[in-house]
Amino acid sequence: MLLHDALDYFSREQPDAEFAVCADRTLTYAGAQAESIRFANALRQSGLEPGDRFAFLAKNCLEYSVVFMAASRVGAVPVPLNYRLAAPELAYIIEDSGSKLVIAAKPFCDAIESLRADLDSVESWIALGDGPRTDWEDFGDWLAAQDTTPAQLELSPDGDLYQMYTSGTTGRPKGVVITQRAVLSQLMQQIPTVEVKRTDRVLVVAPLYHAAAAVTALGTFGSGGSILIHEDFDPAAVVAALSSERITRTTLVPAMIQACLVLVPDVAERSYDDLRLIVYGASPIASDTLRRAVEVFGCAFMQGYGMTETTAQLTLLTAKDHERALAGKPELLLSAGRPLPGTQIRIVDEADVPLPNNTIGEIVARGAQLMSGYWNLAAATKEAMRGGWLHTGDAGYIDDEGYLYIQDRTKDMIVSGAENVYPREVEDALFGHPAIADVAVIGVPDEKFGESVKAIVVLRAGENATADEIMAYCAGKIAGYKRPRSVDFIDELPRNASGKVLKKDLRAPYWAGRDRQVS
Repeated sequence: MLLHDALDYFSREQPDAEFAVCADRTLTYAGAQAESIRFANALRQSGLEPGDRFAFLAKNCLEYSVVFMAASRVGAVPVPLNYRLAAPELAYIIEDSGSKLVIAAKPFCDAIESLRADLDSVESWIALGDGPRTDWEDFGDWLAAQDTTPAQLELSPDGDLYQMYTSGTTGRPKGVVITQRAVLSQLMQQIPTVEVKRTDRVLVVAPLYHAAAAVTALGTFGSGGSILIHEDFDPAAVVAALSSERITRTTLVPAMIQACLVLVPDVAERSYDDLRLIVYGASPIASDTLRRAVEVFGCAFMQGYGMTETTAQLTLLTAKDHERALAGKPELLLSAGRPLPGTQIRIVDEADVPLPNNTIGEIVARGAQLMSGYWNLAAATKEAMRGGWLHTGDAGYIDDEGYLYIQDRTKDMIVSGAENVYPREVEDALFGHPAIADVAVIGVPDEKFGESVKAIVVLRAGENATADEIMAYCAGKIAGYKRPRSVDFIDELPRNASGKVLKKDLRAPYWAGRDRQVS
């Protein structure tokens, strides 16, 4: 079975049923099938063979609902791009992936246009949106030239389905390769746990270049449901949709839930009769926020833990777990839950020896939903997957009931508003500032985003710079969400005997008095 087989089945069984809605545009299942076949044929017509990569750069849009289905039909591999990245970051990913074709929404074409001379792998340029653009083929015309006769190809479920990029500790993003089998395994794991249903109408507000949002959408289609796509997160629009658009389920991060509760004046006055479940992730939820959310929305809550390398989820804190937490076990809200079906979680020491319950070590995982590896990075793949277990880089423990608790990170990654930020990337950008002699970047607590990026700076002798100057210096060099939100100045960074910066020492004052060293 391949991803698009479910679409073909439901387009036969319920051709007029709603597939996806975005703004004033709607696709039925029959329409989505036809659109995905034209899309697939256009990829073939543009010279893409099974295994060839193509880049897709857009905010959430209706086309995002069919891009993975179209690619599945012909074995082409989409590389969804984070539209918040700076131009040099986009260029690196497009070239590293060897993308032969770029599809970009009109607002982002200028950024790509400035890179064209450096993108040797790209052979075709497709502009998504209204209005012509010089030297780019219009997406609508590109599709219209194709018919709805599907290509007859023999494709394997072990073939690559998509490639998403995640930042690495070396400062360069790594392409995470996810196969058909991994995605289909993850979707099967969701059916008994998240209780995905054909009657679902799911609100998608998280960016679809992100693993969690993409898998939410694909899981909905796999069961015959539909999605309502919002281009961006807007608290008032989310609350309006949850109350008046027959939404049964959505996936948010705790900061989004909090924004809906705090920033929408009539949130508690509305009714949410169809809403049965809110899934959240990226960070735990405060018990006060959860109590308020349950009171207002009147639905069940679940928390998922995972990463791009695991398709999406490894563990789930279920609705019953949340009920138990509110009934007198609030510490359970700090847990990431227990493993999904077919998933194994271990805690190991530095020698990969399993540790007993309630002992902190690195979290490693095994399951059918794991990546096949990092694109063109054999050594990094071998290191991450040593012994057949994915080494997450997160530190935690498992209690006697099998619940996983995340305590810290074995790597230095910062999670800010559900986006991963690796300090090395930020440090590399800051080292170009003429006044900076040394710098270390850490994550510090932030009430809104969980963590925010802080730069600890040592100035060169005789040089001066303000915090505002240093924060502004990163503009255009790295994505906005990676830029420091605060700067502290010190005389010397603490280092160990080998010269490694002691970031744990730098973080300690900001996390003092907290039970966890992540947010």
